[in-house]
Amino acid sequence: MNTMMKFRWLALPVLLMTLHTPAALAMGDDDSDKKTPDCPKGQVYDSKSKSCVPEKTSMLSDSDRTNYAYHLAKKGEYQAAINLLDTLHNQNTKEAWNYRGYATRKLGKTDEGMAYYQKSIALDPKYAKVREYLGEAWMIKGRPDLAKEQLTIIKSLCGVDCEEYRDLNAAIQGHPEA
Repeated sequence: MNTMMKFRWLALPVLLMTLHTPAALAMGDDDSDKKTPDCPKGQVYDSKSKSCVPEKTSMLSDSDRTNYAYHLAKKGEYQAAINLLDTLHNQNTKEAWNYRGYATRKLGKTDEGMAYYQKSIALDPKYAKVREYLGEAWMIKGRPDLAKEQLTIIKSLCGVDCEEYRDLNAAIQGHPEA
């Protein structure tokens, strides 16, 4: 009887941990780029099949193309990202314009990138990621005052603990992304 009681006391915390762990893990880093695997050149990650497929396949969704373009841009393959964005059926989405702006800015065409950010903002003024990248562009242009305006907007959208706020604040403080 004493052993059974000890088992129950041990089982309860284990059960509670098991029930709460998936939710806690789901609340972790939501950066989809970190979950996207690298594909060979000319292929794109397909979220349905969970595999790399030829980028020219008609079965590939615009969402997967857009997400993989961002993945390419974050890896430093800016022109490849832009080329993939050119294949979208609907290029007029907040993400497509934002990622095009990001890749273009990283190629040294800051003004052109900023024009793409403005198109993204026109579609969704509450999209924090584009506000972060626009703020970073303002830092490149030597306008920390305008970068701080974007930081204030981001704070109103997602607070000071969101990744977009932290990243733009770091850029303003002189510690931009690597």
